[in-house]
Parts: sequence; C-alpha cells; structure tokens
Amino acid sequence: MNSPVQPLSVSFSGIDGAGKTTQIEYLRQSLVASGKKVSLIRFWDDVATFKRFREASSHALFKSESGVGTPDCPVNRQDKNVRTWYMTPMRLFLYLLDSLHLNLIFRRSKRSSADVVIFDRYIYDELANLNLVGSIGQRLYAQWALRWTSQPDAAILLDADPAHARARKPEYPLDFLIRNREAYLGLSRMTPVMRVVRCQSIAAAAAEIYEITNAA
Repeated sequence: MNSPVQPLSVSFSGIDGAGKTTQIEYLRQSLVASGKKVSLIRFWDDVATFKRFREASSHALFKSESGVGTPDCPVNRQDKNVRTWYMTPMRLFLYLLDSLHLNLIFRRSKRSSADVVIFDRYIYDELANLNLVGSIGQRLYAQWALRWTSQPDAAILLDADPAHARARKPEYPLDFLIRNREAYLGLSRMTPVMRVVRCQSIAAAAAEIYEITNAA
C-alpha cells in the first residue's frame, strides 16, 4: 500500500519591505491556477508564542508604534531591532519556544490535505535578528537551532536593497535593515535548502520562485 504524498513546504523570508507578501500571493495564485491546493501559515499569527505579551512589552518598554508602515504613514517600530543586555536572553528563550511550536505545526502541515504549504516567514526570520557577526555565542545558537528545527523543502530568501525596502515599508532604521540583510545572507550559507532570490523585477522574481518550487 502506497503511503500518501506529503505536501510540499515552502517558506518565505527577508528583511521588511523585501516583497514577501507580494511574492507569496503570486506563488499562491500560480499554484492554484495549476490545480494545487495551497495552505498558508503565517509565522507571527500561527507560530510565535506569547504574542500578546511580546507586543505589549515592546509598546510598554520601548514605545514601539503599532501598525504597518507605508510611505505615506511611516511608523517607528521598536522590538526586534532593540539590542539591550536583557533582551538577548529573552530572545533566545522565546526563539526556542517558537522553534518547538514550529516543529509541531510543521509536522501537522505534513499530514494536511494541501498540496503545498507556504510559510510566511520562518525561524530564519527570528535568527536573523541575532548578532550573528559580533557574537560567537549567538552564531552558535543559530547553528544549533537550524540543526534541530524542521526545515522546509524550499526556503526562499528575498534579497533586497535595504534603502529601497525601507522606502516601501518605513518601520525600522536603515542601519538595522543593513545588519539584518547581512544576517539573512549569513544564514543562507548555513542552510542548504535556502535559495536567495536576488533583487529584480516582481515578475522575474515570481518566475524564479515558481521554478524553485517546482524543482523542490
């Protein structure tokens, strides 16, 4: 008796403003048009633990503004870009919990009736907030987390120019986005399933992502 075919899993990662939402929708539409059943899992909504506590803490401690930044209405987010002595151990602990929860959700997704499961952000998007260049300990933590966290069949990293990304989605300081991009690229070198989609037109990127998905 043949075992059922498990859904293909694809994750999208990248700095804020890289175009993840747009490319996820392009891929979803292309897959649905080809007759595939697609399921979407949003990391912050469906995976992240203690979401309300984290949001309340960023507002109370760092005066972080809520909402999504747009060119006409920028916001000043103060959460993942804040580096204080007490935030690092808190992040490491919360990221551990998120990894455990992600493993559980990933296993459930592999038993679903979908043909393709798309993850809007993944554990990579949390690890990229760590100081992977200046801290050996945090880099080792990231390597350890990558080894034991379930990996998707294909991990898409949308690369983007930080200045252009911030112009599209003004939420975080430019210097943070520059560091964040370098961290993502560093993670891509540690993650065999991650494919970097370089800066290009929306249509060209969508075509490359569809090709990567079909080849996974």
